[in-house]
Amino acid sequence: MTAAKLEPSLQDVYRSLVLDHSRNPRHFGRPEHVTHVADGINPLCGDKLRLYLDIDDDGKIQTSGFEGTGCAISIASASLLTETVIGLPVGDADACYREVTRRLTSGTKEAAARDDLEERLQDVRALDGVRAFPARVKCATLAWRALHAAIQNDRVPATTE
Repeated sequence: MTAAKLEPSLQDVYRSLVLDHSRNPRHFGRPEHVTHVADGINPLCGDKLRLYLDIDDDGKIQTSGFEGTGCAISIASASLLTETVIGLPVGDADACYREVTRRLTSGTKEAAARDDLEERLQDVRALDGVRAFPARVKCATLAWRALHAAIQNDRVPATTE
């Protein structure tokens, strides 16, 4: 669904949610205990972030946080990500990464997307409107690419290029 196809009231709700998360990012800062870290860089517009995860011995994300600078979409996406992944097993968090990047880059939903993950990603749908602006898709996917890198313990910064 493109931004033009969203109902005006739904567009307003999504726009409001993105603005709220960009102005008041959730989980901004380094958590006290961190087990996984990844950097993300969007060289096109200069967005930079560091994503922190605390993954317990059972493979569940106990907390997450981020630091960085970027545009409103980049900050809102990172904020939405941190709220989404807390409490998820790393496999489910990685499935969220795949679903969000697929939806934002191609507009399609994974055929086997689980209902419980779709529910988790409900607020992240606020970012769907960026598909109408291809250059902004990179801003929206940066944090999710960093999530994948953190889960993989990849020390190379995640990039949108």
